[in-house]
Amino acid sequence: MEGKMSSTMAEDAVDYRGFAADKSKTGGWVPAALILGIEICERLSTMGIAVNLVTYLGGTMHLPSAASANIVTDFLGTCFLLCLLGGFLADSFLGRYKTIAVFAIIQTMGTGLLAITTKLPQLRPPLCEAAHANCKRANGFQMGMLYLALYLIALGTGGLKSSVSGFGTDQFDEKDEKEKSQMAYFFNRFFFFISIGTLVAVTVLVYMEDEVSRSLAYGICTLSMFVAIVIFFSGTKTYRYKKSLGSPIVHIFQVIAAAIRKRKMELPYDIGLLYETTPEPSRIHHTEQFLFLDRAAIVAEGDFENKVALAPNPWKLSTLTRVEEVKMMARLLPIWATTIIFWTTYAQMITFSVEQASTMERSIGNFQIPAGSLTVFFVAAILITLAVYDRLIMPFWKKWRGKPGFTSLQRIAIGLVLSTIGMAAAALAEMKRLSVAKASGRNTTTLPISVFLLIPQFFLVGSGEAFIYTGQLDFFITQSPKGMKTMSTGLFLTTLSLGFFFSSFLVSVVKKVTAARYGGGEGWLADNINYGRLDLFYGLLAALGVINFIIYIICAVWYKPKKPKVTIEMMNSSVGNAGAEEKC
Repeated sequence: MEGKMSSTMAEDAVDYRGFAADKSKTGGWVPAALILGIEICERLSTMGIAVNLVTYLGGTMHLPSAASANIVTDFLGTCFLLCLLGGFLADSFLGRYKTIAVFAIIQTMGTGLLAITTKLPQLRPPLCEAAHANCKRANGFQMGMLYLALYLIALGTGGLKSSVSGFGTDQFDEKDEKEKSQMAYFFNRFFFFISIGTLVAVTVLVYMEDEVSRSLAYGICTLSMFVAIVIFFSGTKTYRYKKSLGSPIVHIFQVIAAAIRKRKMELPYDIGLLYETTPEPSRIHHTEQFLFLDRAAIVAEGDFENKVALAPNPWKLSTLTRVEEVKMMARLLPIWATTIIFWTTYAQMITFSVEQASTMERSIGNFQIPAGSLTVFFVAAILITLAVYDRLIMPFWKKWRGKPGFTSLQRIAIGLVLSTIGMAAAALAEMKRLSVAKASGRNTTTLPISVFLLIPQFFLVGSGEAFIYTGQLDFFITQSPKGMKTMSTGLFLTTLSLGFFFSSFLVSVVKKVTAARYGGGEGWLADNINYGRLDLFYGLLAALGVINFIIYIICAVWYKPKKPKVTIEMMNSSVGNAGAEEKC
């Protein structure tokens, strides 16, 4: 009777009242779908805003092109950086359910405020007297209201992304084979539906923003988020909840703090003298790298001052296994650092590339393609590349080499190469566009050159993302300690954040350094890109990509995987769990 009773209860999960979760009444597909809905609406809102924001900043707020690009990249960078805050709050204080609820409401408030700021004339500068002439820039109050809306959205997005996929995972019992297979299917559908959300954002919403009403489009985003929140709350009684085990970030800081505290102590010759209480099957073999951290496992006087069941103060003494976990995370950092430049390249696809498109011929018959909708080729490249890789490359590679596809490091390398080629193609396309601008007149509103000239750069960088995103995800999940999977996913997401921030930094530096030499004093990144040398900026990014790729190869050769044997089941579960941590 007891065995039968336990088989109906979900492993390590409780219901909304705090009792053991009954599988027949909680979890499964329906609650997971309710959680999925809120992520789809988040993706719809964030992408619908981000991919077309640069045209609003330049065309309506009358900001220079470089400033507009930096506002967009800073906004997206903040979105991903705040994922760490959301994850910390979920792991340490609020739990995933409350974190999703709180930050979803914050994002809805931000999107609603953005709809208001784009609607009220008082929150926008007056129209230009003529095309690109006598334009008055937005004042401090107008920009302040816009920033308030954007960063409320960024805060909400960061909190949501840190918890949505994890809470979706909580609805399935990994020790139940039936539910485990359902979870894998759930994440496949998760990726599919958020991709659909992205396509709707870059097509329907962008068209509405440009041709109907920007405030109406943002209002639809606000309403969809509100409906998604109501639906999310409706499932409260059917969700499964798992107790937090604490934040991995805190554990890392504890090891570092203990090592610093004991920095003057000598390491014992016998590693067996270091503190270790982890059960034998769960221990990690000692390594010779980062030996400084081993000092955190030296037993010293005062380490057991709390005297609770003889447990040590974690800020003074750590087990050797926990030290090795921190070392494993440290070994990921060189690969982490060399993938940041890709996301700097990616940032150009939703900033300067969109601005390029806005100056080119975009008509198909009587229909004019919105400049922001050019990113549909970017999304299409990702989906096509993933399909080709899954259906053609993987079977061929398995037949030829006996391996189920490229390794994570190989996929990252391919992504870096494709993005570098993409920037070279972008430089060539811009050279052609500038030659037409010079011949037709640099103040010409629509140049007589097809926007489809930009498709190669969108496709190359999009294909690169398909490889590098899945490669990074695989690498950071499978090469991190078991107890730090969430932390490693957050580490992966910070590469996106830093890539966007580095883009802002690079744009500012390039504009300042080149200001006195090109474009009548405006530099490579002139306020009107027809007077600048965006092709040289793209060329600089391509050169940085080559240098970064060389450094990456050195780091990849240096890196030695600590867990060469991973079961297929563990891989599917881990990648599935993290795969839902989608970007904006």
